[in-house]
Amino acid sequence: YLKISKLALAFAIIHSKPPGKSCKEYTEHLAKTVSEQDFGWKSKVEALEAEVLRLRQELLLNKICPRFCLENDASAETLLDQECINPMSYSSQLEDSGCDVSNDYAFDSLGIASDFHQSEHVDTSKRWLERVPPFNLCSTSKEESLTAPLQFLQHLLEIRKLSEGGILQADFTELENDSFTVFNSVSQLLDGLTIFYNSPKFPVSNFLTEAVCVLISLITDTKLSNHVLKKCFKKLEEFKKNLIQIILRNSNVNRFQALHAVSHTLVLLGRNNILRNSLISFLLSEVRQFAEQLLQAYQIQAMYDISQYENIFLLCMILEQLLQNETEESNISSSDYDGEEKIKFLKNLDQIILHLSDEFPLFSLYLWRVSVLLNSAQIQ
Repeated sequence: YLKISKLALAFAIIHSKPPGKSCKEYTEHLAKTVSEQDFGWKSKVEALEAEVLRLRQELLLNKICPRFCLENDASAETLLDQECINPMSYSSQLEDSGCDVSNDYAFDSLGIASDFHQSEHVDTSKRWLERVPPFNLCSTSKEESLTAPLQFLQHLLEIRKLSEGGILQADFTELENDSFTVFNSVSQLLDGLTIFYNSPKFPVSNFLTEAVCVLISLITDTKLSNHVLKKCFKKLEEFKKNLIQIILRNSNVNRFQALHAVSHTLVLLGRNNILRNSLISFLLSEVRQFAEQLLQAYQIQAMYDISQYENIFLLCMILEQLLQNETEESNISSSDYDGEEKIKFLKNLDQIILHLSDEFPLFSLYLWRVSVLLNSAQIQ
């Protein structure tokens, strides 16, 4: 039947071929016409799906809190109008090699601090997480796909804040009844952030800053985080893996500002007790594999990826920060982390450090520091 259909189609093309065109040219023309029609239908379907999701978001918010007004207030609109007219001036740090990070203002535009080890950053991050930014209407065309999920999640946080203050009554059990809307909204937000981190553009728009703020606020909120993590845990795990790979594989000359932004986002995600252990496992696995590959390359005097060697230190710094931080809910040290990756990491670590210490002293020192943090609970 398939052969007969192909033969019939071939005869139809030959008989309908206009003069002056070969069969091949005419066939390619027909194929292009059909593909354009398919693309048009796909665009229409995507637009309709986006509209359906937006309506479901409105319906869910109305079920949670019927009294909540979805319209932005006048003060927020005035603020956004002013921001569109007079946008903040960011330092163009990526004009040079990216090695000079003396001006950290561009880092701060994402709520990021350049030094991972200063205690002041805990308070700064808390203030940053508690802030629920107004919805930014000044988004670019590439950011339009994030508009609906970001606005929906912002409204959830606003309802949560107002209900906590006794201003509104809200029933968040409705989140359990509509897992589709919550999952799709969070997924779209994570996909949008992944696209940005893969090819960041500076200066960073406030729209993307708000997206990071909303994500972190969502998973740290005591009432909303359980609902979100229950439905989106796998998606968040995939997001963390993607961010780790973005750090590890980036070889651009001007990459350090962007990689610090990714690093800080990972640290903030790791402050959630549920996400922290799996993040530590992912990081231990990558650092261990790189250490083994570096040792093998050193022993046979082979080439190794210098960019990856430079990037691995960011993963080590994230590991240190996560292992040093205490879990706020239980006040148990993060160094109590135990798992399969910890066992693999520590198994041959002494031999790796011994062989690499002369040629790669800084990396060996970082490996040792991580091992001390992993073993600190046993030492105590």
